[in-house]
Amino acid sequence: MSIYDSLNEQQKQGVFTTEGPVLLLAGAGSGKTRVLTHRAAYLIEELGVNPYHILAITFTNKAAEEMRQRIDDMVGFGSESIWVSTFHSACVRILRRFIDRIGFGTNFTIYDTEDQKTVIKEICKRLQIDTKQHKERTFLNVISSEKNELHSPEAFLLRAQGDYAETLQAKVYQEYQSELRKNNALDFDDLIMKTVELFRSNPEVLDNYQERFRYIMVDEYQDTNTAQFELIRLLAGKYKNLCVVGDDDQSIYKFRGANIYNILNFEKEYPDAVTIRLEQNYRSTKRILEAANHVIANNVGRKGKTLWTENEEGEKILFRQLDTGFDEANFVAHDIAEKVKEGICRYKDCAVLYRTNAQSRLFEERLVTGNIPYKIVGGVNFYARKEIKDLLAYLKTIDNATDDLAVRRIINVPKRGIGATTLQRVQDFAIEQEISFYRALQMADEIHTLGRGGTKIKPFVNLIQVMRSKAAILSISELLQEIIQETGYVKDLEAENTDEALSRIENIDELITKTVSYEQSVENPTLSGFLEEVALVADIDSVEDEKDYVLLMTLHSAKGLEFPQVYLAGMEDGLFPSYMSICSDNATAELEEERRLAYVGITRARQRLAVTCARTRMIRGETQYNKVSRFVKEIPKELLSGQPDKEKKAELPIPDAYAKNNFYAKPMALKRVGVPEARNFGSTDTKEALAYQVGDAVSHVKFGNGVVLQIVEGGRDYEVTVDFEGAGVKKMFASFAKLKKL
Repeated sequence: MSIYDSLNEQQKQGVFTTEGPVLLLAGAGSGKTRVLTHRAAYLIEELGVNPYHILAITFTNKAAEEMRQRIDDMVGFGSESIWVSTFHSACVRILRRFIDRIGFGTNFTIYDTEDQKTVIKEICKRLQIDTKQHKERTFLNVISSEKNELHSPEAFLLRAQGDYAETLQAKVYQEYQSELRKNNALDFDDLIMKTVELFRSNPEVLDNYQERFRYIMVDEYQDTNTAQFELIRLLAGKYKNLCVVGDDDQSIYKFRGANIYNILNFEKEYPDAVTIRLEQNYRSTKRILEAANHVIANNVGRKGKTLWTENEEGEKILFRQLDTGFDEANFVAHDIAEKVKEGICRYKDCAVLYRTNAQSRLFEERLVTGNIPYKIVGGVNFYARKEIKDLLAYLKTIDNATDDLAVRRIINVPKRGIGATTLQRVQDFAIEQEISFYRALQMADEIHTLGRGGTKIKPFVNLIQVMRSKAAILSISELLQEIIQETGYVKDLEAENTDEALSRIENIDELITKTVSYEQSVENPTLSGFLEEVALVADIDSVEDEKDYVLLMTLHSAKGLEFPQVYLAGMEDGLFPSYMSICSDNATAELEEERRLAYVGITRARQRLAVTCARTRMIRGETQYNKVSRFVKEIPKELLSGQPDKEKKAELPIPDAYAKNNFYAKPMALKRVGVPEARNFGSTDTKEALAYQVGDAVSHVKFGNGVVLQIVEGGRDYEVTVDFEGAGVKKMFASFAKLKKL
C-alpha cells in the first residue's frame, strides 16, 4: 500500500501537482501539513528531485519542527538537505553568508522588542522628543509597518513632507536604522527586509538561491506581509514551482502587517496557477463545523469554500450568558473541574480563549481558587526576563562587541560603580571618534575627561577580553558558566536568599540547560548560532504537550493549535468584536477581520465548544452593559444549548462540593466608581440643564449615536443609561458624557 493511498482526492491533487504555481486553499483541520510533507516525499521519491532543491517555509518554530520531523520520518536518508524553517530563520541563514554585501558584518546581533525599546528611548532623548505627546511604542509600530511594506527611512521622509507627525516619525526611523547599523544589529523586520535588499542589489546571490530552491512550499500564506510576499516572489522567480498553502478565512494578523490580498490575489500574480480546495475537516464535530461555516459565510471578502466532515455529529455548543465577568470565570472554572472529575477530559484538553490579554485575570483567579493547574500563553517570555537578558548580553558582547546595547546593559552588572556621567563621556567620545561604545571603553586612557572614573572601566574591559579569548576554546555552556562564576551573578542572588532570587537562579539553570541542549542538537554549535536560535524563539513554541494544565490564551495566540474542549469567553459586542472595529471608519473590513478571528476560535475545538459572555463587565473601573456578540447570533439556534436572545438569568447549578471549594465565593465588594465628593458641579438641580430625556436620540463623541434608556437623579449629577448603536448599553454621568440631542 502506497503512503499516498491514505490521502483524499483533493489532498492527492495537492501532492501530485508539482510544476508551476499552486494555491492550496486549506480549511481549518483539513490536513494541510500532511499534504506538504507528502508533497516533499513525492518530489524526492517519485520525481527524483534532490532534497537540496526544496524549501519549506512556515511561521513558527513549532510548526517547522513538526514538519521537519514528519518529512524525516517519511523520507529518511537525505531529507536533512531540505530547508524546513521559519521565514526569519531562513533569512538569518542567508544573511549570515552574504550580508557583508550590503554593509553589515556577518556576526550581526538580532534585537528583540526590549532592545528596540531601549534604542528608541535613547533616540527620543537625543532628539528631545516629548514622549508623553509622541509615544515610543508608536514609533516602533510605525517603523515596523514601514519595514513590512519595504519602505526605507528616506522614502518615508519623502512621503511625509508637510505632515509634522509623520516627518518626526521618519526622522526617528532614520536615527533608529543608523543606530542599528552602528551596532551591527538587525531587528526582526530587518531580517526579511535586508534579505530582499540583498537579493535586489546582488543578482548573483539571488540566482544562487533561485538555483538552489527550485521547489518552494509556503505554509500559512494568508499571514504573509508585503516584505515576505516579495521575498518569496524573488526566490520563485526563475522556476515558478511555488506551492502556497493557506486559508483566507484565517487571516487574522492585519495588525502585524499581514496582507490578506497576497492570498486573495494569488491567481492575478500567477495567472497560470492551479487552485485546489481542501474542504474535508478531520478535526471537529459536525455541529462545531456547521457553526464555523455559518459565521464565516457572513464575510464578503473571501474565496468560497465550505468545510465538511465525516466525524460524528457531536454535542451542541454550550452557550451561557452570565451576569458578570466574575460569574463567567466561575462558570468556566466549575465546568472544567466537573468534566475532569467525571473523566470526560484532562486539564490539558481544555483551553480558554479570549480577545484581549486583560481578560485573563479573572480566569486566573478562579482557577487558582479552584486548585486547577493552568498556564498563560503570552506572559513574560523566558528570554525577556532580566537575569536571562543580562547573561545573554554578556554572550552578545563576547560575540559582537559592536553591539552598544548589550555592552551598556552589563557594564554595571554586577555593580562596578561606573556612574552615568562617566558613561556619557565615553558615549560622547565614541560619537566624536565614530567608533563603537566598547571600543571607546578600550580607549578609556585617551578620554581625558574621565579622570579617576576610567580606572573602574578597565576591569570590565579585561573581563570581556579574557572571555573572548576563552570563547575560542570553551563550549557555549562552559563559557556561560565561566561568566556566571567570574561575575558572581548567582552568588549575589544566593546572598539575597528570597523566593524571587531562587526563581531567578532556577531560570539561569534553565539557560545552562538550553546551551547544553543546543550543543547536543547541532552539528557545529557556535556562539552566534546559539544567540540566533534564542532570538528567534516565539512564546507559543513554549507550550509543552505533555504537561497537564489548562491553557489560557488570546485567540491570536491559539491559531495553529487545537483542543478537545474550548471555551470562547467574552463573546460580547464591544469586546468581541471590539469597539474599535465596530466604530472604525472602515468598519466593514475591520469586522470581517474580527469575524475571521471568531472562526479561528470556533475551529480550535475538536469535540466540545462552550461560548460564554457577561451582561455586565467591569472595564477600566466602569461597569459596561454589553449585548451578546453578533458572531454568536450568526450561529443557528438549533446548534446551541442555550439561546443568545433570551434575557433571563443563565441557570447555573452549583454542586455543594464546588461551593465548598470556593468556586462560587462572592467577589469582594467593589467600590462604586463615581464622582469624587469634592467635585463641584454647580447647581444641584441639573435636570433642567439636560437637553434630552428618556427615548431621545443622542450622540457621544466616542460611542456615536444611541437612545437614552434611563435617567436616574443623583445627589450632584444624573446617571444616564444609553443604548448606543455600535457600542451597546453604557451607564455614565451626564456632566462627563456631554451627550448631544439629535
